[in-house]
Amino acid sequence: MLIQLAEDLPAYFYDVFVTRFDFWLVFGIGAQLVFGSRFILQWIASERAGRSVMPLSFWFLSILGGLMTLVYGFVRREPVIIIGQGLSTVIYLRNLALIFRERRRRRGAA
Repeated sequence: MLIQLAEDLPAYFYDVFVTRFDFWLVFGIGAQLVFGSRFILQWIASERAGRSVMPLSFWFLSILGGLMTLVYGFVRREPVIIIGQGLSTVIYLRNLALIFRERRRRRGAA
């Protein structure tokens, strides 16, 4: 079974990354890079602060990467991506709303 898997794997990757290569594959990979970059950004911000922090830009990258991935899901007709990124993007937007509401409250108190 493992030998068969080792023999089939190159053909699988060829099919996924070469045969199906088009603009939307590049777009989807770009979306994942944008989405994944938020973790690098958060890590750098936390290292600089010496504690775990969630910079505002984390949420903007989450929204941008999530929306790009959602578009990819619609184009590719992938219900798992559509449901996952659709719900996640709503959560990211809600977090931004809470952050901005807290900032307004602090400004009003000062």
